[in-house]
Amino acid sequence: MPSAWWPAWLFEALMLTFLAFIVAIALLIAVHEYGHYRVAVACGVKVLRFSIGFGKPLLRWQSKTSGTEFVLALFPLGGFVKMLDEREAPVAPHERHLAFNTQSLRRRSAIVAAGPAANLLLAVLLYSVVNWTGVQQPAAILAPPAFESLAGQAGLHGGERVVRAALDGETELEVRSFEDLRWQLTRGALEGQDIRLWAQQKSGATEREFLLRLSVLDRNEVDARMFQKIGLVGPLTRPVMGDVMPDSAAAQAGLHPGDEVTQVDGTPILDGQALRVLIRQSVQNQKAPTQVWTLLRAGQQLQLSVTPRVVQENGQTLGRIGAYVGAPPEQVLVRYGAFDGSWQALVKTWDVSVLTLKMMGRMLVGEASIKNISGPLTIADYAGKSAGLGLTQYLIFLALISVSLGVLNLLPVPVLDGGHLMYYLWEGVVGRPVSDAWMERLQRGGVAILMLMMSVALFNDISRLFG
Repeated sequence: MPSAWWPAWLFEALMLTFLAFIVAIALLIAVHEYGHYRVAVACGVKVLRFSIGFGKPLLRWQSKTSGTEFVLALFPLGGFVKMLDEREAPVAPHERHLAFNTQSLRRRSAIVAAGPAANLLLAVLLYSVVNWTGVQQPAAILAPPAFESLAGQAGLHGGERVVRAALDGETELEVRSFEDLRWQLTRGALEGQDIRLWAQQKSGATEREFLLRLSVLDRNEVDARMFQKIGLVGPLTRPVMGDVMPDSAAAQAGLHPGDEVTQVDGTPILDGQALRVLIRQSVQNQKAPTQVWTLLRAGQQLQLSVTPRVVQENGQTLGRIGAYVGAPPEQVLVRYGAFDGSWQALVKTWDVSVLTLKMMGRMLVGEASIKNISGPLTIADYAGKSAGLGLTQYLIFLALISVSLGVLNLLPVPVLDGGHLMYYLWEGVVGRPVSDAWMERLQRGGVAILMLMMSVALFNDISRLFG
C-alpha cells in the first residue's frame, strides 16, 4: 500500500505495469492455446483439459458435451491443451480414434501450427482495429539533423515534411506519420539498404528527393544511437517554453510559458530537442556561461540573459534551466477504411514477422547483438508504458508481442511448436516418426536452448533497468 516510503504515484505506476503485463500475457497465451484447442476439436481429437496458467486452479468447469475441463490457474504465465494421447496414458479401444497420436500427419501438423497461427491472426485483428479507429501520431516533419549524421550529409536541414519513402528495389510508400518513417528507417538499417525520401519544405511546395545511405551503418544493435547516427531521432517540436519552475534559472531569467525561442547567442533555434541539447551541453569547466536568448512573446521580440544551472546526473555534468522545453509535435490522425485497414494490418504483421526472423538469424550468426533479446521485465515495462498512453498504444503493443510469440513458437527448436513441426517434416520425408531415444535427446537440447535464451533475456532486462 502507498506510504511515506512508497509514494502513491509509484504504487499506481507499478500496479498499472503489473496489470497491463498480466492481461497481455494471459490474453496472448489464451489465444495461442485456443488455436490448438479449436483445431484439435475440428480434427476430431478429444481434449481433456484447456488450462490458462499453472499452479492452483482458481476457476474450473467442465463441458457437458465434450467433457473438456477448462481451468484458470493461479500463475497466468503459461498454458496448455492436454489431448487424449496413447503416449501419455492408456486409451480405451473405443476412443482410440479420438487420440492425438492416431491422427494423420496432416491433422497433427495443423493442430500444432494452429497456436502460432492464432497469435499472428490476433496481431492482424489488433492492427486492423487500430487502423479502423485511427490513431494520433506525430507528423513526419523532421527536426534539424546534426551535420555529420546521414540525414545531414543527405542535405536535410530540418522542417521538411516527408511524404514518401522507398528502400532500394522497392516501390515508393506513402509516409503518413513519423512512425511510418521510423519503421522504414528501421527496416532499411536492419537490412543494410539505402532509403530514398521525398520531402517538402512546406505544404504544397515542390518535392525534393534525398538519399540516406543506411547501408554504411553498423547493424549490430538497433537502438537510439542508431537513429542518432541517421540524424532522425524524433519529429520537429517548436522551441516553446512550457511550465517554468519557481526559483529556477528560467524563472530568474524572466522566461514565461509560451515564449518561443528563435536564437541562442545568435544561433538560430528551430527545434525544441536542439534547444534541450544546447542547454545540457552548455557547461564548460564546471560552469555554465550566460546565454543571450532571443524569443517571441505575444508577437513581440525580446532578448533575455539565461544562465543554466550546473547539475550532476548519472555521473555527467549537465546544464539545466528548470523549465519544460519544447511544444508537443504536430499530430496527424492516421486512419484507414475497412479493406485498406485490414490489408495494412496484414502487411504490418508480415513485415514485423520477417524482420523478427531476420533479426534472430543475424543474432545467431553474430551479425547482431544478443542485447536485443528482451525478457519479461522489459515486456512488463513496455506494457505499463503503452497502457499509460491509452488503449490504442496498448493494442499496438499487444499486436507486436503477439507477432513475436507466434514467430518464436514457429522456430525449429524442440519443445516449441516449430520443433514438433520439424519432427513431422522428418516423418513426412522418411516415412517414419522420430525414434523415442532421439526425441528424448532433442527435447533435452530444446530445454537447454530455452533456458539459455531466458537467462540472456533476463540478464539484458536487469542491465537495461539498473545499468
